Amino acid sequence: MVQNTLITTKASFQRINYRWRVVDIVVASVLGVAAALIFFGWNQLYAPVTAPFEALLPGSQALFYGVWLFAGVLGGLVIRKPGAALYTEVVAATVSALLGAKWGGFLTIEAGLVQGLGAELVFLIFLYSSWKLGVAILAGAGAGLAMAINDLVLWYPGADTAFQAIYTVSAIISGAVIAGLGSWLIVRALAKTGVLSRFASGRVQTARA
Repeated sequence: MVQNTLITTKASFQRINYRWRVVDIVVASVLGVAAALIFFGWNQLYAPVTAPFEALLPGSQALFYGVWLFAGVLGGLVIRKPGAALYTEVVAATVSALLGAKWGGFLTIEAGLVQGLGAELVFLIFLYSSWKLGVAILAGAGAGLAMAINDLVLWYPGADTAFQAIYTVSAIISGAVIAGLGSWLIVRALAKTGVLSRFASGRVQTARA
């Protein structure tokens, strides 16, 4: 049974068309730019929103940081090609930096790279052949974990163990819910409109409907 499953998964992996089409690049770029505009708005709002949680339980402010993680998961779910999650998140981070992110250009892009890799690795683990809700949630959680590690190293060096644990768990939960579940729901909504008809993600959802 296990051997048959592995063979089937391997066969599916081998059948994947890895080559990016022009439409893949265009749509992933558009998603990245759109996400950057959302990032820009969230950059102005996150401090007053998260401040009460940070005061009540330091580290729990990361429960809202999944907003910065959804671009990679969304790009991966829509494009379904190796590198899509990383590309979309980096595009979003780059545009966000150009719009004047308060953390500076280099650190904003670096964060996007790390977060995109967190989501990308989950899609890789599933050999770019499963795009179910559970995988989307895991990809969001992976991005959240990557963000937490990066933030703790760069922004919270020397933080105590309790803060590190709360921050990490909060980031993972936020990534799973906001970036993972949120992106999965967005793809379903977009597919129903027909705008994803040139992608497997759109055709699958349309067929199920």
